[in-house]
Amino acid sequence: MTYDVAIIGGGIHGVGVAQAAAVRGYKTVLLEQYDNLAEGTSSRSSKLIHGGLRYLEQFEFSLVRECLIERSYLLKNAPDLVKLTPVYIPIYKNSKRTPLMIRMGLSLYALLGNLSKDARFKKIPKQEWESLHGLTQENLLAVYKYFEAQTDDSLLTLSVMNSAQDYGAELILNAKVNKVLLEDNSNKIMYLDDQGKINELKSKVIVNAAGPWASHIVDNVQPEQKNIQVDLVQGTHIILPIQLGEVIFYIESPHDQRPIFVMPWYGETMIGTTESIFNNDPSKTSPLVQEVEYLLDAFYKHFPKFRDHKFDVSKKFSGLRVLPRSQKNANQRSRETIYLRDRKHKPRLLSIFGGKLTAYRATAEHVMSYIESSLPKAKNQSNTKELKLSKPS
Repeated sequence: MTYDVAIIGGGIHGVGVAQAAAVRGYKTVLLEQYDNLAEGTSSRSSKLIHGGLRYLEQFEFSLVRECLIERSYLLKNAPDLVKLTPVYIPIYKNSKRTPLMIRMGLSLYALLGNLSKDARFKKIPKQEWESLHGLTQENLLAVYKYFEAQTDDSLLTLSVMNSAQDYGAELILNAKVNKVLLEDNSNKIMYLDDQGKINELKSKVIVNAAGPWASHIVDNVQPEQKNIQVDLVQGTHIILPIQLGEVIFYIESPHDQRPIFVMPWYGETMIGTTESIFNNDPSKTSPLVQEVEYLLDAFYKHFPKFRDHKFDVSKKFSGLRVLPRSQKNANQRSRETIYLRDRKHKPRLLSIFGGKLTAYRATAEHVMSYIESSLPKAKNQSNTKELKLSKPS
């Protein structure tokens, strides 16, 4: 079978590219190594559709603005999947950021969000602190409230793929890619199915959206390709069987002042995330004991009334971020997406490294701008900015 665009990887970026290619009228196929989509990072994220307030400290203004714009599209196009939720930021005497710093950051955040209603913030009066679900008031200086959006990342991924299939994209599950051959006239993907049989398909362009496995895919391309140096960074979340209301808290770890979110999740409370370098097979990521303790310490520090209840963690999971290799700690590294092409003019292969859940649609549009010179003319059927997404049945 011959396609215009073949995508490797069924996470949010893979399905986003499948949607973008299909609505442009290209013959599109997506290959996923497991028997379900979103089996990797795209089901193990913080479930936030957000601009990334903390990225302002790395001066990544364009990334924050792009994410805020993409958030506005998702709130409009996927109201059943993406919900705006209030976020509270408590600032204490020993917090890394002062109330003035937080206020300045939120002001810039609002400006980058075009001062829309969804991007505005306010300071919570002291007399209302008692209503903040048991948040400790010891040494509390100020509390600010702004808004972010939440989603179920797995359902969002499925919804985008359903949209791609509505425009003709094909999906092949249990397809483990083991070789990619780049040729001038037709590129080949060899993959194993769930019976261990070797299959082959051809495509004018191949998009490697394999997430934590992206470097492995590049290493299995012939002719040999230059890879890039990245680190896999593990982020762990835990879920506690308690409810704090339909609000999010943006707190700091008492150990290293890293930001941590405390969020509602299907009637329980999700806490995350951690950041630690991961050097194993991406399929073997799992929460570490010290990561769970780290998150529990941060939660009980801010919500001490729960400390003596001895709650068991009802669920824990880990996902992997792909970040540029650097001497900086993971919290300080750039979150910009890297697009690696086998050649600048008429690329045959493009690999995506990194990327944000929030900006998956914009990432897909960037991919299409890089590869369209390699594709035949096609009839554009729609615009992904306007496509409605519905919750999978």
